[in-house]
Amino acid sequence: MKKRFFKFIFEKVLGWKAIYHVDIPDKCVITVAPHTSNWDLIIGQIYYATVDNVAAFMMKKEWFFFPLGYFFRAIGGVPVYRGKNTSLVEQMSQRFAEKDRLHLAITPEGTRKANPNWKRGFYYIALEAKVPVVLIGINYEEKTVTVGKILEPTGDIEKEMAEVKDYYKDFKGKIPRNFDLGEY
Repeated sequence: MKKRFFKFIFEKVLGWKAIYHVDIPDKCVITVAPHTSNWDLIIGQIYYATVDNVAAFMMKKEWFFFPLGYFFRAIGGVPVYRGKNTSLVEQMSQRFAEKDRLHLAITPEGTRKANPNWKRGFYYIALEAKVPVVLIGINYEEKTVTVGKILEPTGDIEKEMAEVKDYYKDFKGKIPRNFDLGEY
């Protein structure tokens, strides 16, 4: 019932469609780009509800105060502790080890502003946890969410980051000027 409700909202009310080129495995890091607006989280969560899934996403622990903390956890929020003695890669790798099923969504740009220097944490988390990276693109111009490619991290980060950026080159964010692939 929930799945049908969100599918109706996603497709009929909002006019979006999902395109699948690959299946999403039980455990994976999902990169989502372009990330140019707060609407990306809303579109992504509605899309993910159409496939009856919850994608975890990381947020600063400071956002998990009452009552917002309950809301963010309910929709997949994972509080991130960014102290000097904590490793985000280790925290997330441990979370993967403890779960039979986990989809961790990360925006590689790390911000909604134009950033040519993409963050690599998603890659190191996947490498450490020994899970694939699923590339999902949001295209506001065509109103599509595309599950397009699976990347198995090998440790050749320069080559594979270029592959990731190349995948996203044709997607248009809600605010296109805020999407910057940089050199790759």
